[in-house]
Amino acid sequence: MVWAWIPITIFAACAQTLRNAAQRSLLDRLGTLGATLVRFLYGLPFAILWLLVLLSLTREQPDIHWPAFAAWVGIGAVCQIAGTASMLRVMARRTFAVGIVYSNSELLQVALFGAVFLGDALTAALVLAVILATAGVVLVSAQRQLGGFEALRAGLRDGTAMLGLMSGTAYGIAAVGFRGGALSIDGASAPVAAACALVTAQALQTALLGGWLLYRNRPVVWGTVAAWRVSLVAGFMGAAASAGWFTAMTLESVARVRTLGAIEIVFALVLSRQLFRERVSGLTLAGIALLAAGILLIAAEQ
Repeated sequence: MVWAWIPITIFAACAQTLRNAAQRSLLDRLGTLGATLVRFLYGLPFAILWLLVLLSLTREQPDIHWPAFAAWVGIGAVCQIAGTASMLRVMARRTFAVGIVYSNSELLQVALFGAVFLGDALTAALVLAVILATAGVVLVSAQRQLGGFEALRAGLRDGTAMLGLMSGTAYGIAAVGFRGGALSIDGASAPVAAACALVTAQALQTALLGGWLLYRNRPVVWGTVAAWRVSLVAGFMGAAASAGWFTAMTLESVARVRTLGAIEIVFALVLSRQLFRERVSGLTLAGIALLAAGILLIAAEQ
């Protein structure tokens, strides 16, 4: 089980990229909050099914410490809503790949949050890996059609960078919250504990965001029903990605999981070029090399 979190994280990153692409395609029809709701509303049935399958196979009876569990998962659920909405707004302003890049600004933040709130160890190798991966993310972000680092300067001028940082912060806190929630469950394996946290989080997120939209903008909710085909894809891939992230973060610190998970950048660039026909600059290779160095350092530390 020492290495199990590595393939699980890579799977989660791949599934998340596909989910982001499906959500991005819904932005024009549903808006930011509608595309965000799709992730939770259509993902919840798949999350419940996954939990039931695991419980049937393992026969485990999780002992949930509800006060701590509810606090951790509640914080994570709210922050994940904020992170997703902010990331989708970045995508609407910029490109798909740049949206993913900005959301990965959490790499540095999540290492600090994990150390402060969960006591996760920060080794010299881990810190170096996070720095390398973050530098790679910054270089890759310069792939914007504006050319070179003009993308970063433009993002600072129009507020996109701030939205991206907000998304990264929210995702970082959410990751810590979900790991804290899963770790507060006794008598359960990592997949079962993660699935319990996932179902609880997505049920809360569906109720909060769905209830808000039913009250303030009901046509958006009906729009998610009309767009059920793409929404199902987004929901399924979102549930698969979250199951992977939650399980990996139950097995390993959030800093290691999210640093390895930055491989999502490579997947996003492939989709960006093939699906959305967005250009990639020469700086991308340098960024990917730094990202790969950070990932290899993380793997070598095991």
